[in-house]
Amino acid sequence: MPETILSLKGIHKNFGESEIITGVDLDVFRGERHAIIGPNGAGKSTLFNLVSGLYPVSEGRMELKGHDITKLAPHRINRRGLSRSFQTTNIFPKMSVFENIRCALLWPMGFGHSFWHLCERKKALNDRSRMVLEQIGMADRALMPAGALSYADQRFLEIGITIAGGAEIILLDEPTAGMSRHEIERTVNFIREVTEGKTLVIVEHDMGVVFDLADRISVLVYGQIIATDSPEAIKKNEKVREAYLGKEAV
Repeated sequence: MPETILSLKGIHKNFGESEIITGVDLDVFRGERHAIIGPNGAGKSTLFNLVSGLYPVSEGRMELKGHDITKLAPHRINRRGLSRSFQTTNIFPKMSVFENIRCALLWPMGFGHSFWHLCERKKALNDRSRMVLEQIGMADRALMPAGALSYADQRFLEIGITIAGGAEIILLDEPTAGMSRHEIERTVNFIREVTEGKTLVIVEHDMGVVFDLADRISVLVYGQIIATDSPEAIKKNEKVREAYLGKEAV
């Protein structure tokens, strides 16, 4: 039986009288690549915001590695081994690519809010930053302002920031949105490589990406998961075909 690393039990989220998440139960297994798909407005990004602590849960329980994280703040959830990217690129555009990665490593490497430390003198910190840049293929652009990167490379950098601290479970929110087909193929290969040995949960609209990358897929419709299964089983699921993929899905 696979080990569950992230468990959602009876999760609800209300915004005033509007109920966006209406009772989600989901187990994510250690080491798998798990995609969450669904039509616009289904609640996918809201679910990510709940799991990462950005929004408080209205009802239900969330567990990470067997520990209750339901009421934890985002930084405390991150320190327990979960890191995420956002739908819109979230980097420091005026800082260099290297400095963006280094910022992501300050807390994991024990510097925290110690503003009196001079980062340039911290060999281990800088060496680790360079290692991450090598891993994401951006060492040759280390000194470039992050805002000068192409859109796709800014997304690569954000994923690099997400994985830099060594989190065990990575949440990526629509990482290929707005990319060309060539950029998407490059990004899928990149995600597969940098999340090797980790647990990946990904929200994605591009079905080619989903079926290429995911080990299992959960389908979220109107705030509820209507199916969780292998990519092949999801393709053949009549409820999914009608609700999202369409009757012409193969």
